[in-house]
Amino acid sequence: MIINHNMSALYANRILKFKELDLNKDIEKLSSGEKINRAGDDASGLAVSEKLRSQIRGLNQAEKNIENAVSFIQTTEGYLSETHDILHRIRELAVQSANGVYTDEDRMQIQVEVSQLVDEVNRIASHAQFNGMNILTGAFANPARGGTEVGKMFFQVGANMDQSERVYIGTMTAEALGLQGAQGAAQGMVSISTPEAANRAIGVVDTAMRVVSKQRADLGAYQNRFEMAAKGVAVAAENMQAAESQIRDTDIASQMVSYVKNQILVRAGTAMLAQANTRPQSVIQLFA
Repeated sequence: MIINHNMSALYANRILKFKELDLNKDIEKLSSGEKINRAGDDASGLAVSEKLRSQIRGLNQAEKNIENAVSFIQTTEGYLSETHDILHRIRELAVQSANGVYTDEDRMQIQVEVSQLVDEVNRIASHAQFNGMNILTGAFANPARGGTEVGKMFFQVGANMDQSERVYIGTMTAEALGLQGAQGAAQGMVSISTPEAANRAIGVVDTAMRVVSKQRADLGAYQNRFEMAAKGVAVAAENMQAAESQIRDTDIASQMVSYVKNQILVRAGTAMLAQANTRPQSVIQLFA
């Protein structure tokens, strides 16, 4: 029997330290709800989890971006709906003026309303804004369709680079629609001063309506596409969240089993360490 080195106590103390570390980790995982709280817990799992978290946050923001895109499109379409209503009224007046029962004076009065309606088309185009940006004056026109590229409207619809969609919106001023001459000049203005002029005006307005209808149809297609994209992004974010949860989140039931086991071992180790420390005292009996 030796007293300088109590090997039983040293062994019990070493095992107790290990189990206390395991118990502390169990408490940490149970309190945080995550089984990876630092890189040392699972280095590869942490790397994968952080990538997934980055994608999830990016997808959540992309979904918000798509919602903004839909709002932008709906706002634009609302302005064009007003323009369409005005064109319907101008065409109605042109058809009325083309009738031979009206005098020149009658047509002059009708022309006053037509001119005011054309000015209203310009007002809508110049005042149509979204977040301070003019949207119907050609800022986002398609150069391939004869527009002059002034700005670009891209919507980031994904979590990664090069995952954006561009929206084109043509110029919807009276001049661009053929209702008015350049710079608002009287020459080229829709005229219904004679039955013949009124007849030509019907054709001009029909052309303008086709342009507006085409733009509204494009906006409708954009909106449908973005709404489908939003669903896809939401599903992707949900699936990635599930994958990230499998890697990072604590299985509470399993962790509680480990916690209870380590708690028992710590208590047992503490008791055994106390017993091991008392054993050398029996040496005193040899001197009795």
